[in-house]
Amino acid sequence: MLHKLSKLRSLLGEYKKTLIAFSGGVDSTFLLKVARDTLGENVLAVIAESPTYPSAEVAWAKKISLELGVRSLVIQTDEFSDANFVNNPKERCYYCKEELFSKLLEIAKANNLNYVLDGSNADDKSDYRPGTQAKNELGIKSPLQEIGFTKDEIRACSKDLGLPTWDKPSYACLASRIPYGTKITEAILKQVGEGEKFLRALGFSQLRVRHHGPVARIEVEPEAIADVLAGDTRDKITRKFESLGYTYVSLDLKGYRTGSMNEVIISNDSNL
Repeated sequence: MLHKLSKLRSLLGEYKKTLIAFSGGVDSTFLLKVARDTLGENVLAVIAESPTYPSAEVAWAKKISLELGVRSLVIQTDEFSDANFVNNPKERCYYCKEELFSKLLEIAKANNLNYVLDGSNADDKSDYRPGTQAKNELGIKSPLQEIGFTKDEIRACSKDLGLPTWDKPSYACLASRIPYGTKITEAILKQVGEGEKFLRALGFSQLRVRHHGPVARIEVEPEAIADVLAGDTRDKITRKFESLGYTYVSLDLKGYRTGSMNEVIISNDSNL
């Protein structure tokens, strides 16, 4: 990992001045830290605020950028003005990333920054990610992926660097909780977000609430499945999710896994 870290610093040094798409997650925080240490003040962190991300995540990103001593800027994204996003086709992520990265490129140009970077890692290549096409078309750089950093390696390096995100649960935008073909609404995003917030308050960390109309499909880590069913926890969860508007509350016995909404299209499309 030390060799990869050295290569990352060297690569960032070649960029000289960068804008980093910053979410406050494990990957982008690690990238921002190394970029700040390498490039000093020639780094700008841009945080996107949107109904697809809970306000707590945005606040966290602001806090981390401040602690790292990096200039930051919060922008509003406008996915809901694009019918391609709202209609939620399997290419949804492409339209979302195209809108975001186009704005970041404009900001980079206005601030005389040479490149826009994101925190994609080597493991991301194994999942269906149409946003990668938008990234490639617009010339966005992914140095962690380019060097071959895996998620586990990023966590290990983050721990060595004293970053509070080293063990932060993985996160993705709330739109990823909605099956392709189901229109995305702010009401659904709020419903899912409130459900996940409640589960975290109960002590569950790595989780997802997948929205299937009247059905909430809850994913927690396999070792936490028994905890969902223990004592009165099951009844608390059921009552809360019914109050959020769900008729049925289900627990996915396979447990949490990233990109589970992609499983259907991957199995049906051999080209993915």
